[in-house]
Amino acid sequence: MKTFSLLAGLMFLTALWGLVLPLADRTSFTVHMVVHMGVVAGGAPLVALGLSGSRFDVTAGRHWITPVLASIVELFAVWGWHLPALRALSESSIIFTVVEQASFFVAGVVLWLSCLGGAAVGREERRLAGTFGLIFTSMHMTLLGALLSLSPRPLYGTGEVSCFGIPLSAIADQQAGGVVMLLVGAIVYLAGGVALLSRSLNAGIPNETGSAGR
Repeated sequence: MKTFSLLAGLMFLTALWGLVLPLADRTSFTVHMVVHMGVVAGGAPLVALGLSGSRFDVTAGRHWITPVLASIVELFAVWGWHLPALRALSESSIIFTVVEQASFFVAGVVLWLSCLGGAAVGREERRLAGTFGLIFTSMHMTLLGALLSLSPRPLYGTGEVSCFGIPLSAIADQQAGGVVMLLVGAIVYLAGGVALLSRSLNAGIPNETGSAGR
């Protein structure tokens, strides 16, 4: 299962970085957001699931890498790269694009690993902390997506762009990208947090039953 997850994640990332990003209009904010959400909410959790518990699990033995800390780091990475100045740098320079995508990927993998990986000792505590970390991430991505989609003026250029072959004005492109973040980011991270909480609750049921029986 872990091998399949790792391979699926790497193939998904290859499609995003090798096909979508170079072939689509990189000045389109919606294209950027599709790739961004694909990396942090698609490729990163698949890769993290594949690496969890292995020698490549960077959270194993590093108790200071908590889900809450990882979520805050991702907040700075996500919000920082969506400042208009850094967004413009990423669109104009392949070097900054690589740095941007690498920061999204690393922050996403570390966050998901901090929730799913680590040593066997303390796994239940990490799941509970991971619930808060993922829900907090869902909240800050929802907020940013809402701000972008509801903004009365374009923040990333003024000209018309091509969004997967569809011509859009700058404001319409930004609003569509904001909706992508709002839906994908909110749903995936919220679902991850709820799933971790459900696993923690289910893990505690047998112990309570056994105690009641004694």
